[in-house]
Amino acid sequence: MDGFLFAGWVVRIPAIKAQTGAGAGALGLALLGVSAGAVAFMMLTGRLCRRFGSHAATTASAAALALSILLPPLTRSATALGLVLLVFGAAYGSLNVAMNSAAVDLIAALRRPVMPSFHAAFSLGGMLGAGLGGLIAGRLSPTVHLSLLAAIGLLATAVAGRTLHTHPAPTVPERMPTAPEGPRAAPAGRGRRLVLVFGLIALCTAYGEGALADWGALHLSQDLAAGPGLAAAGYAVFALAMTAGRLSGTAVVQRFGAARALVAGGTTAAAGMLLGALAPTAWAACLGFAVAGLGLANIFPIAIARAGESGGADGVAVASTVGYGGMLLGPPAIGFLAEVWSLPVALTTVALLAAAAAAIACATRGAHRTGRA
Repeated sequence: MDGFLFAGWVVRIPAIKAQTGAGAGALGLALLGVSAGAVAFMMLTGRLCRRFGSHAATTASAAALALSILLPPLTRSATALGLVLLVFGAAYGSLNVAMNSAAVDLIAALRRPVMPSFHAAFSLGGMLGAGLGGLIAGRLSPTVHLSLLAAIGLLATAVAGRTLHTHPAPTVPERMPTAPEGPRAAPAGRGRRLVLVFGLIALCTAYGEGALADWGALHLSQDLAAGPGLAAAGYAVFALAMTAGRLSGTAVVQRFGAARALVAGGTTAAAGMLLGALAPTAWAACLGFAVAGLGLANIFPIAIARAGESGGADGVAVASTVGYGGMLLGPPAIGFLAEVWSLPVALTTVALLAAAAAAIACATRGAHRTGRA
């Protein structure tokens, strides 16, 4: 549901940009609202998870996200769009922390590193949301489209929320056996440093995901003359590649370990994004987006899972806050660079940060070995 709703908003960005009359720089500042709202509420959500439980926080945040998606098509200026995106971002960030906190508890109970499989559901939702958006972008207005998504989101929240409240979060007295050192085994200072390292790796990934979500469709339509359907398909193929990569992520981590998976993912994403940003045709750019999605697929979930092992719900909240700082930096950075040079050149910064994620993972590979159990 999270990925489905977010993708539905993403594919309508070109239409809402035209509706508000915003330029690239103004749109970048408005899109900053999503990340600013998310970052502002992530640490708060970590505390709410401790007090009320991650399942209750997940349900409340999901309902808020479904309702907040109604707001962007009601705006008529970049300023108004930025303000409503603060609300949308707050719900989005809260849901991500709450869900990941619940997932960390469940992973520990399962004793298997299955976080990539959970994140595959987000990517699958993104693929479906972008695909549906591409089909109806020319037929329904943003208001009607996003109202339909809000209704679907509320229905999904009601169904999932009932199950979450029926089954409380598992209590796991022992840390995962796949982690050589957990939060109880490591000194507090070292645990905090590990959380920040994983947060920095997540930041590099979130920057790329946010850039493709916010600017991918615009790059295809504005720079490569793609129609609405093909422009939406750019994010759809990216999400499809992310889904495929994450569905195989558990097996990859078990077989090769987290460090090698992070290095390979960052390197692949850098190569793919260079193609996506600089390709002369829309179809070649879509191929680059797909390769980038395959590379980025498992970096964020591995980083968040390891942060959760090191610091629990607070570790998830801190790493998520640092990670989504990438989305905080991404929209305005891409927008301003696009105005100074061009959008294709601005998008090459995604490749740069993907390579940085690979370098950090390589330099700190001893900190995030997960074993092969």
